Amino acid sequence: MRRWTLAVTALLVSIGLTCTEVKDAAAQSPDRTFHFGFKRSQNGQLPSINEEGFKDVIDRNHAVFLGDTKQKEIYLTFDNGYENGYTKPILDTLKAKQVPAIFFVTGHYVKDQPELVKRMVAEGHLVGNHSWSHPDMSAISDGQIKTELERVRAAVAKLTGIEKMEFVRPPRGIFSDRALKASNAAGYRSIFWSAAYKDWDTNDQRGAEYAYQKVMSQLHPGEVLLLHSVSKDNAAALGRIIDDTRKQGYTFKALTELPKP
Repeated sequence: MRRWTLAVTALLVSIGLTCTEVKDAAAQSPDRTFHFGFKRSQNGQLPSINEEGFKDVIDRNHAVFLGDTKQKEIYLTFDNGYENGYTKPILDTLKAKQVPAIFFVTGHYVKDQPELVKRMVAEGHLVGNHSWSHPDMSAISDGQIKTELERVRAAVAKLTGIEKMEFVRPPRGIFSDRALKASNAAGYRSIFWSAAYKDWDTNDQRGAEYAYQKVMSQLHPGEVLLLHSVSKDNAAALGRIIDDTRKQGYTFKALTELPKP
């Protein structure tokens, strides 16, 4: 890919474009790789991706960063790359609180934890696609993207009987315009997030109070909250997060209730 980019750059320069024009052209390349990031919400203000350089890519591919920002609603999403013993208590809490969620699963998770995947569906949650092998989706071909997604969909369908998957989360938040288009072509809407914190490092768990404060400090209308199910802090704090979020007038919704593109 780098060799191709250098060749295109040399061609553009050879036909008389300035360096600035070449950089602008490269920025619009469908293969330009982005790492999702955002300006965090503070004091109830909306987060922003306006300065990240990829807002137009997100918008034209109907990818999701926020829900309806006029409504005090939250979309609860979990990434499940592997099991660390905390998905069961997370599901227990969601069931007790009657809160819908989506779990983005990898091929490893489906193979390793079939009973938990079946329980997610049985209890009314969505199962989303997190790819089969968790690759950088911007670095593989359209055909490989389709295969990565189809393997997960087929495996979950075999377990649960649910044939259709609507939502995908690009592994590690790495994407390109082309990768999002390929996911769209496979029938998926890409889901990013508008609230998150460093919760995935199992060697850096800081307690339920820390998790609670990190989540509650970012609360905002139309929130798409990303949590990792490997975090013991998340599992311990989840019930309190749900209760106190509701006290502030928020409603938890399923991704299927998102505004249509």
